[in-house]
Amino acid sequence: MTGDAARRDASAASPTALAWLALALMAAAVALIAYYAPEDADQGLSQKIFYFHVPIALTAYGCFGWGAWKALRHLSRREEGADMESYVAIHLGIIFGVMTLATGSIWAKISWGVWWTWGSDQLVLFLVLFLFYCAYMMLRFSVAAGPQRANLCAVYALFGVVLIPVSFLAIRLSQDFIHPVVFNQHGPQMAGAMLVTFCVAWAALLALASTLYRIELAGKRIDVRLRELKELRG
Repeated sequence: MTGDAARRDASAASPTALAWLALALMAAAVALIAYYAPEDADQGLSQKIFYFHVPIALTAYGCFGWGAWKALRHLSRREEGADMESYVAIHLGIIFGVMTLATGSIWAKISWGVWWTWGSDQLVLFLVLFLFYCAYMMLRFSVAAGPQRANLCAVYALFGVVLIPVSFLAIRLSQDFIHPVVFNQHGPQMAGAMLVTFCVAWAALLALASTLYRIELAGKRIDVRLRELKELRG
């Protein structure tokens, strides 16, 4: 087997290993949420959606941040494939953003009786961040493929990364009831069993995002290669 073939085999095996890891972590997270983490004294059983909602939101931030990093690599070093990697990361960030908004609305409705409140700064700022990256998709598919599109999208992604710390810090600074703060300067404000469950759930979401990233990126690269072959055949 040649070196190139070995690298392709290793690359193909990697998403499979990540998928199994994500599945194992997700199963462990569900078990911990159901049987190990205690119910919240105030919110009861409904609070357990926290173990999905917050890790999903943090994973969305991570995807957007990774997309911005790859955009920077494209602009600064013209790194091959960085534009595609940035696009895939942002696409996944939007998917996790939808799940963040959905799980947050469900949690709010069950626990506080409202689906959404425009008076909550952190909710509105996350929505702005989400819509900003949705507009990234509009930009990308309104420009023909090529260096111009890659450069425009990279600049746009870098501007968007500024909204990530603003959105995150809004949760820390907000004083309203709709979004309780469980991490502050004194550390996590939760019992040990809750913290362990949260960490496992977040690891599961990160593993899932990594798996989806590898799979989508591989599919996009195959599409590009097929188009190139068709062009060569004329």
